[in-house]
Amino acid sequence: MSNSDLPVTVTGRHVSITDAMREYATKKIQGLHLDYPRIIEARAILDVQNYRQKAEVILYCANHITIEADTETDDMYASIDETMSKVARRMRKFKTRLLKSHRPRKQDIRHLHEEIYSANIPDVETESEVEPVIVHKENYRVRPLFTDEAIMEMELSERSFIVFTNAKTNRLSVLYRRKDGDYGMIEPEEVPAVA
Repeated sequence: MSNSDLPVTVTGRHVSITDAMREYATKKIQGLHLDYPRIIEARAILDVQNYRQKAEVILYCANHITIEADTETDDMYASIDETMSKVARRMRKFKTRLLKSHRPRKQDIRHLHEEIYSANIPDVETESEVEPVIVHKENYRVRPLFTDEAIMEMELSERSFIVFTNAKTNRLSVLYRRKDGDYGMIEPEEVPAVA
């Protein structure tokens, strides 16, 4: 299924977008031959700084699904090609997960061992230490999701974590990507109110 009528916005950061770049990115996005998830709108952001040429693609799909990927190379067209390969892989992974979730499960979900670390942080500060500064701030919408939906959303983005309200427990949760490729989940402990 082709997305020939798909609205595609191509914008540039630190670069003027040529007609050839705009047309190349648009054709690549509209040429995605995948039927799920259905794409509603697409955005390509092309960024050039010195020898770094980065292509970022964000697809806004049906059912509130957002798929995003980016690649940085020394050639903009190569960056666009590799980013589109990543997007296609994520879309295929999403469709495969959807098909698997409609089949009966053969085994239960594997639970990871919970570790609790001490909250006691040494109160040592030297004069050479620099106070950290917030360099990036963004609005983040916390949505109710089941754990498997949160995992699916993580696999479709390049984020290292997702904050959501667990639809099963109705508690705020943080799902994060571990270095070993698995996922970890944090659910803050409810502290009883002191009278």
